[in-house]
Amino acid sequence: MSVAVQTEPVWVRRAVIAIALTFLALVLVVPLAAVFVEAFRKGIGLYWASITERAALSAIRLTLIATAIAVPVNAVFGLAASWAIARFDFAGKSLLLTLIDLPFAVSPVISGLIYVLLFGAQGWFGPWLTAHNMRVVFAVPGIVLATIFVTFPFIARELIPLMQEQGSEEEQAAIILGANGWQTFWRVTLPKIKWGLLYGLILCNARAIGEFGAVSVVSGHIRGRTNTMPLHVEILYNEYNFAASFAVASLLTLFALFTIAAKNGLEWRLRREHARALAERPTEDVLGH
Repeated sequence: MSVAVQTEPVWVRRAVIAIALTFLALVLVVPLAAVFVEAFRKGIGLYWASITERAALSAIRLTLIATAIAVPVNAVFGLAASWAIARFDFAGKSLLLTLIDLPFAVSPVISGLIYVLLFGAQGWFGPWLTAHNMRVVFAVPGIVLATIFVTFPFIARELIPLMQEQGSEEEQAAIILGANGWQTFWRVTLPKIKWGLLYGLILCNARAIGEFGAVSVVSGHIRGRTNTMPLHVEILYNEYNFAASFAVASLLTLFALFTIAAKNGLEWRLRREHARALAERPTEDVLGH
């Protein structure tokens, strides 16, 4: 068994650790603590009133609705895109990979403006939507579409390298043995990628809940109707209602902390399963001989 050799002096290691911890404390811990301190500064009564008043509940509900729609849609897209890219060669494969990365390169504000250009009153499809009494921009559909756009790379980008690394030998063997496409996917492919899929879902969920730029452009900031939680926080802060603003912000922070906890739990589970596989490998080799 190899043993890691540390050649750095003790004071260097301690200095590096101290710098890292100090940076995290200043950039992460202190701001997070400040959110909760400000949220509860005027008492639990005001805090509860701030997160249960009508506009706040509407913002929470809309955020959860947009997330509940965007995450499953992106899961289906991510599975389909990763399957196609990892398993097949086709014209436009490089273009598809480039388009998947597009939301990472484009500002969320620009993506919101794209939907305004397409579905706004003066947009390409605006007159048709108006004639049929349908609204996308400044309504829930626009918020959902903007959320889907900014979050759709996360699941695909987790699954594509994973499926490419795993190869398709097991799927081909299952098909040879008589399994159909659905059976192959459900019993062979999905168990192999389940942890990567869950990891992508966690990241997608976190991004959807906290999205601000694209949603801000397409929402119209209609209080109690098209404001998500981040937008509601901004409105309250601009109105100098700091206690209510930090109260709603604390809910977003709790969502973020829950996401980090879920991510760390998943990583721990992956390390545990990997260690178990390594421990069982010699036994399997012996039995195989």
